[in-house]
Amino acid sequence: MSQQPNKQRHLITVTNPRSPVSEAFRALRTNIDFSSVDERIQIIMVTSSGPEEGKSTVTANLAAAYAQADKKVLLIDGDLRKPTAHKTFSLSNRYGLSSLLSQQSELRDVIQESGVPNLSIMTSGPIPPNPAEMMASNRMSMVLQELRQQFDVIMFDTPPLLAVTDAQIVASKSDGVIMVVSYGKVKREIAAKAKANLDRVGAKMLGVVLNNVKRKASEGYYYYYYGN
Repeated sequence: MSQQPNKQRHLITVTNPRSPVSEAFRALRTNIDFSSVDERIQIIMVTSSGPEEGKSTVTANLAAAYAQADKKVLLIDGDLRKPTAHKTFSLSNRYGLSSLLSQQSELRDVIQESGVPNLSIMTSGPIPPNPAEMMASNRMSMVLQELRQQFDVIMFDTPPLLAVTDAQIVASKSDGVIMVVSYGKVKREIAAKAKANLDRVGAKMLGVVLNNVKRKASEGYYYYYYGN
């Protein structure tokens, strides 16, 4: 039996699909779909320059938005250092990406139902001693090729760009990258340095999500998006 996602993790596209924030995620989904005419954007990596900018929450909500558009979606928690997807969707993390890449599990054993129709989850699995080496492995490339045959959209959550090399490695294996930037928290030069790291591996930037922006509403203010 599938479990219900944890509402406290800000899955607003599921809990309040009519909200302005949910509409913003649908607009982001549409923009991504139209960002490339000649190439299919299937594997989408989401990252940030530093920690606590909301990237995991953005990943989960964008994945849900794609699922609501009748796409078969897989969210992979590729943050093998500080994983969150198992908490967001109240799932077991006994097996996941790390156990798949270390050949301790089969692909069919590490894909779980999220509780959201059309959305499956691959949690991180146990935290390994060598995350970057796992991401750079031939097995990771083979797994992604197999997943392309099974899913319409693959959302890949990764660690921050400036902390470790994991995100750069995954970016080179993805069709496009979204960078989440927390408004008022990240300096412009830090964000530029993070983008330069992506450029170095030839990553295709799909855009930047400016997070935690306060916008005027009819009364007072509301957060344009809620941080992770």
